[in-house]
Amino acid sequence: MDMDYLFDFLATTQLTFFIAIAALVVAIVALFSASAARRAARRAAAEQSDTVKQRVESLWHDMDEIRVSQFNGPDSTKAGRNPIASEQFSAEKAAYEAIWPLVWLLHDKLGMFLRSVESDEPAGELRLEARKAALDARSTLNRVRPFCHDDVDGLITQLIDNHIKAHLAACHFMDLRKDSLSSNTSHEREVQKEKFHTLYEGQSRELLNQLVGAIRRRMLR
Repeated sequence: MDMDYLFDFLATTQLTFFIAIAALVVAIVALFSASAARRAARRAAAEQSDTVKQRVESLWHDMDEIRVSQFNGPDSTKAGRNPIASEQFSAEKAAYEAIWPLVWLLHDKLGMFLRSVESDEPAGELRLEARKAALDARSTLNRVRPFCHDDVDGLITQLIDNHIKAHLAACHFMDLRKDSLSSNTSHEREVQKEKFHTLYEGQSRELLNQLVGAIRRRMLR
């Protein structure tokens, strides 16, 4: 009887051991899969950011070329007869050159902050940098708003507001993560995570593309 009990105990122990090994293997595979998914998401975000940045650099290059060609072309005398239009163009261009770098800096800083939050990495400094970038962008927009076209002004305003909402959602997500025992808290974390994903990866990138197009139309008209 004692031998039967011993064999049963060994069999149970072996089964438990194999189950533990299988669970460990599954956990390792899940960890590597999650890490690969995060790397892929970061690469995709970097590629999208590079695309938008290249479009903007192309925009300023096209603007400079057209202004030079207009100045040197046969119609340059006609342009010189309308100094008010030329001054308005210069003022509008200066406004966009002042606000765009801050809008792009905000988008970049916020992206770094959100990726750190999602990866559960220290994000305190990035959180402050993203907040400061939003304040600087809004302050500069208020200063140059009289020189911006209504369409551009509206897009920049909506873009800054979206970035601020995404920042607040990420901060809320961080606060909720401290209390990970409640199922309600877990659900709310997923809601906030989806919110800042949608605001940043979806709406804000679309607004950036629209903003580049609007500035291009205004400057190359």
